[in-house]
Amino acid sequence: MTEPIVNDLTIQAATVNGSGSQTANLVLTRAIFHMGIPVAPKNVFPSNIEGLPTWYQLRITPEGHMARSDKVDILIAFNVATWREDLKSVRPGGVVIHEEAFSTADVRSDVTYYPVPFSKLAKSKIQNDTLRKQLANMIYVGVVAGLLGIPWGAVEHGVKRQFLAKPKAVPINLDAIKVGYDYWQDNFSKQDPYRLEPMTGVVEGKVLVEGNQAAALGALMGGVTVVAWYPITPSSSLCEYLIAYSDRFRVDEKTSEKHISVVQAEDELAAVGMAIGAGWAGARAMTSTSGPGISLMAEFSGLAYYAEVPVVIFDIQRIGPSTGLPTRTSQADIGFVYTLSHGDTKHLVLLPGTVEECYEFARDAFDHADRFQTPVFILSDLDLGMNLWMTPEFKYPEKKFDRGKVLSKQDLEKLAGDWGRYRDVDGDGVPYRTLPGTDHPAAGYFTRGSGHDEQARYTEGADAYARNMDRLAHKLETARHALPAPVLEESGSPIGLIAFGSTHSAVIEAREMLAAAGKKLDYLRVRALPLADEVARFVARHERVYVVEQNRDGQLFDLVRLALPAELVERVRSIRHYNGQPIPAVAITGPLMDREAVPA
Repeated sequence: MTEPIVNDLTIQAATVNGSGSQTANLVLTRAIFHMGIPVAPKNVFPSNIEGLPTWYQLRITPEGHMARSDKVDILIAFNVATWREDLKSVRPGGVVIHEEAFSTADVRSDVTYYPVPFSKLAKSKIQNDTLRKQLANMIYVGVVAGLLGIPWGAVEHGVKRQFLAKPKAVPINLDAIKVGYDYWQDNFSKQDPYRLEPMTGVVEGKVLVEGNQAAALGALMGGVTVVAWYPITPSSSLCEYLIAYSDRFRVDEKTSEKHISVVQAEDELAAVGMAIGAGWAGARAMTSTSGPGISLMAEFSGLAYYAEVPVVIFDIQRIGPSTGLPTRTSQADIGFVYTLSHGDTKHLVLLPGTVEECYEFARDAFDHADRFQTPVFILSDLDLGMNLWMTPEFKYPEKKFDRGKVLSKQDLEKLAGDWGRYRDVDGDGVPYRTLPGTDHPAAGYFTRGSGHDEQARYTEGADAYARNMDRLAHKLETARHALPAPVLEESGSPIGLIAFGSTHSAVIEAREMLAAAGKKLDYLRVRALPLADEVARFVARHERVYVVEQNRDGQLFDLVRLALPAELVERVRSIRHYNGQPIPAVAITGPLMDREAVPA
């Protein structure tokens, strides 16, 4: 056996969807995290309810890397249908825990096998017929705990944390885990180098949170009062979390009255229409969807842009086009969303790259929507939205809501009723508005998606239309400087990277790998559209800049080049990853090493 490999390994559980394996995987994740060890789980699941293969990758590194790994150290093989293919993913010298009944004829000889009779153990040790199928997965948690030396106290914590809402389920699950743990102790001697040892000073002050969960909490903190939505993977859990939080924190303790309205609409078109209507009426309103829903929302998005109605729209991206792969991740909506609708339309788009930013951007999006009287899109993706991520604890908001330029009755009296809904008074492109019900005869105006002048009167006048469109473009320029600025990390390298969203975690690791190979790279992370002026300045400071993203066509690559003066366009190159799996660091280092002739 080689030297011990401590706290640096990737576990992959290959199971069947709907079998209860996700619960077992989360118990294992929480147990290891409780040991103070950084974890980075990734769930790959099919789009059906039950029966197809599913994989759960749990990456463990002392540095706390959060990107997916392209190699597996320990395979838990629970699915005979994928047994042979799953074996190929294990690195030489790795470990395979598998169902004893699986055929081992002609299998690899460069890995260590631990055959376990999971089915027989479940039948003989688990008395509950109804739960036997689900509890069988807990047996492999026990085997892994024995293999890696996970303390029983950490396992207990993982189970109790997973079943916080169902404490009665704790004993029966612990019993099932003990079956696997005892089987390991009684039947195997360790033949592999992998170990886990408790750590300190790395995960303290951090929690495990999904991006959708963080966004839901952020929306609540942002003052959302109307939510209209239609279920679609991978965005459904965002509104489901929001409903759960609302039931806890948006209910009057004395009257039990809810201070939020949540409506499940008949489709995405109706959902965004309801949200826009609520925004027009003065509510802080939102909807959440994914790519197919965004397609349906195009016309309404144009209405909200042109009529200048605030609304927040979450797009948790998945693989397209059409139905695509509903349970695979992607960053392929950025170009579409930025100009969603026909005609000259550009939207404000926020691009969170961490779970903490999912919370912060969701919270602040309502201020941006009110301040600039326009739709604000938040683009996350399945990887960031539906997987658990280590994150610092969120900060409670300290600033008051920014409702923007809203005229009250007193304001209108001071103006003697002389105001125009679409008049640029302050020179920033942002007009003043009133809310329905304002008690003043001059408060009313017609909201229309057809041509209108500064007074909101219908017109087909060419000059009035051009003035309005120019003002909307000026408003976008004003907003550009108010949105989250890019995050820069520079050390004077001639080569730079640009990325956005969940690609961030892979870029962090890729830069470390390249630096170790003697090639330091600077980095700019885009956090909003329209692009900040700093993007062009970053390109100007570097000889070559690679835009890394998770789509086929290099959509951010195109947006960056469009924002550059002609003499800088040729400096920009593209690195793309688009197979639906979260991008690993090697998907960046490999192409970049090839192009830059960096020694591997």
